[in-house]
Amino acid sequence: MVLLQSVLVLGGLSLGGSAWKLHSALEQPLNLAQEQLLDVPAGATPSGTFNRLEADGLLKDAFWLRLYWRFNSAGVPFHSGEYRLTPGMDVRGLLALWQRGEVVQYSLTLVEGWNFRQVRSALAKTEKLQQTLTGLSDSEVMTKLGHKDVFAEGRFFPDTYRFVRGMTDAELLEKAYERLDSVLAQEWQKRSADAPYTEPYQALIMASLVEKETGVPQERGLIAGVFVRRMQQGMLLQTDPTVIYGLGERYTGKLTRAHLREATPYNTYVNAGLPPTPIAMVGRESIHAALNPVPGNSLYFVARGDGSHVFSDDLDSHNNAVREFQLKRRADYRSSPAPTAAPAATPAPAAASAPGPAPVQTPAVGVPETAPAPAAAPAPEPTVAPAPAAPAPTDAEAKDSQ
Repeated sequence: MVLLQSVLVLGGLSLGGSAWKLHSALEQPLNLAQEQLLDVPAGATPSGTFNRLEADGLLKDAFWLRLYWRFNSAGVPFHSGEYRLTPGMDVRGLLALWQRGEVVQYSLTLVEGWNFRQVRSALAKTEKLQQTLTGLSDSEVMTKLGHKDVFAEGRFFPDTYRFVRGMTDAELLEKAYERLDSVLAQEWQKRSADAPYTEPYQALIMASLVEKETGVPQERGLIAGVFVRRMQQGMLLQTDPTVIYGLGERYTGKLTRAHLREATPYNTYVNAGLPPTPIAMVGRESIHAALNPVPGNSLYFVARGDGSHVFSDDLDSHNNAVREFQLKRRADYRSSPAPTAAPAATPAPAAASAPGPAPVQTPAVGVPETAPAPAAAPAPEPTVAPAPAAPAPTDAEAKDSQ
């Protein structure tokens, strides 16, 4: 009996001591003088992380904490990422973060109108993303994403994407790809009955032209209407952003007559119909506008200088608008609307914009509509309608006359 009593007493003392030790381990404050981030890499375990924290001097009694997690949090997923540790936080608070998977999130904004080169640059500058695409060509990137033989330009949706440390650049891109597919499918179902496209990809190409031509929301449908009518009437689109895209890094900020006559697949001054691919990322509004062009009679538009445009039904009216807004530019002339507020800070660089105006048509004053133009080459693919006709006088002619 004495022996049994002694064992019971010792057992009770041992249990009590263990309970007290465990309580002390859980209630201990983390040894922090200032806020810091705890990086938990993929594959890490709570036991290993407790040991690391003890080795770094942030806590004590890692053994008891390992036991506590094993018996009280078995089956709880241990999320990788970064956890925010603050002065005054105790171990219970840390465990609560782990149990909730409350990792620190970051954001990257992909901007409407960016091309794929700008997207890749933004990804590469985002330090918290794990870089897996460095050194790959655009086609190799698409193959890595599982979309072999898909052209990368315009296939990602501009939006703000949240991610945690350890996420790869490829994973974020795949989110943007799936988002674009989803938005395009939704808008395709809501297209107008007379939308002149045989497949969603054609609408995506048109949306990219609309995206690059205006930043004024209420004008997107009007511009889409002009483009559609021009193709339906056999006119060339003659939109500067396609020429700029075709020039690539050779474009230095000024378009010339030679550029507009250069036979790149994207030059809509010499090629009929749409360019072969999108030329930029597009937002939902531009997709909707491309699929729901505003009906009317206008075939021309010219930038006012405040980001908006003047739309004209005939060449004479358009020439008058050119004289007023292009040949006599104000000192504060802008081809895009003035910003209304500073953009939210993100790891991404600011959106690039082409210097100077980029109207669809600004023919030289006094040039007859039947003036000879460069011969139209066959459209690469896809096109909405055949467009064999000689184009109206070009924007470069107006620019060269300034």
